Amino acid sequence: MAGRIVFVVNDNANYSKLVDKIGIDFEWFPGFAKSQKQKSIHSLHENYLKTYGLAHNKTRVLEISTKSNTKLGAELSAFRLKFYHPKLKKEIPVENIFQSSKVFEAEGIPEGVQYLDLLEKSPSEAKKDPRLREGKKLIGFRFLGIDWPLEPQTLFYDWIYINAVYQNKSLREKITEYDAFTDIEFNPKKSINCQAKAAALYVSLYRRGLLEIALESVENYKRIITSRQQNVNDKQIKSEGQLRFPGFPETSKNRKKVR
Repeated sequence: MAGRIVFVVNDNANYSKLVDKIGIDFEWFPGFAKSQKQKSIHSLHENYLKTYGLAHNKTRVLEISTKSNTKLGAELSAFRLKFYHPKLKKEIPVENIFQSSKVFEAEGIPEGVQYLDLLEKSPSEAKKDPRLREGKKLIGFRFLGIDWPLEPQTLFYDWIYINAVYQNKSLREKITEYDAFTDIEFNPKKSINCQAKAAALYVSLYRRGLLEIALESVENYKRIITSRQQNVNDKQIKSEGQLRFPGFPETSKNRKKVR
């Protein structure tokens, strides 16, 4: 047996939580073959439906990874989903955007160091680049001139992902048909960011009528995500467009449009 998290869309506007994390035990099929991974995915989804999905009317579940048993799930993986880079004027895989945006502490360099050449590598090469594992302290993220903090966790990764989905009309229409998402490779003991969680966040924002507001600016997105920790409900966010939250002051830098 093994355990994985199923990320379930919380579209109830009366609750502040946008995504529910449901732990599910299932039968694991060992082996590196894609067919073995898909057997494990099937077992995970089957047990999710039995223990949670059917009872809560959240039955449409999608695996998001290159091992997915559906074309849509594979296309939504961070290795294949692409974000249009306005400066390079071309589409770049989400994985490359994320890895190249990492800022590491460096002696004598107050602003830290990035490895922007990762934008030109394959997603697999970018993720496995040895420079990312040299023991340097990760101090934040920087993308298109905007600095992002490490907290709240997944803030930056989720922002890249939901923007990339929105930029693809076909994917953004299909993804909203699902209620829950999995990533068979995601282990919360080893990783923090997860494409399945980001997908669930996208759908939750869409169903609550907050997606367009979140995509208007980085500042709006940060407000919506951090408001969950401050008991600000959906109605307030929609009606108080200039609502300010501690930690994210209004500045010309933060107001940059990046879509």
